[in-house]
Amino acid sequence: MYGDTSTVVLLGRLHAEDLPEEPLISAVTLAELSVGPLVATGRKERAARQAVLQEAEADFEPLPFDGHSARAFGGVAASLRAAGRKVQARSYDAMIAATAIANELPVYTVNSGDFSGIEGLDVRSVAHPDQELRRSKRSIT
Repeated sequence: MYGDTSTVVLLGRLHAEDLPEEPLISAVTLAELSVGPLVATGRKERAARQAVLQEAEADFEPLPFDGHSARAFGGVAASLRAAGRKVQARSYDAMIAATAIANELPVYTVNSGDFSGIEGLDVRSVAHPDQELRRSKRSIT
């Protein structure tokens, strides 16, 4: 799997059949996860985010944001601008996308809108477990 940060955070709650066999993340995903505990507002939230970070560090050897990724980032930034989106607001996602493009990998995400408008990126939507729960509750009533 080459997953974005949202997918890594929810990994234990996602359906395995929605994910690829080989787990991969980028160093940028790990960087974004590293911010989480530092900006958490409460002790419980901080502990939960720290646990996700430590699990990701233990389970994944991240793909680097290297020279190939840096060159791919130019195309990602141009695509986002052409789509009327601000690159700075989506900087982590843009770098995750660039790493995916440079390594010819799809991005698995529960937030596919974060990657809309990026030319040449293969985005694989993964159902958010909370949205599935809401849908199933609606169909029961």
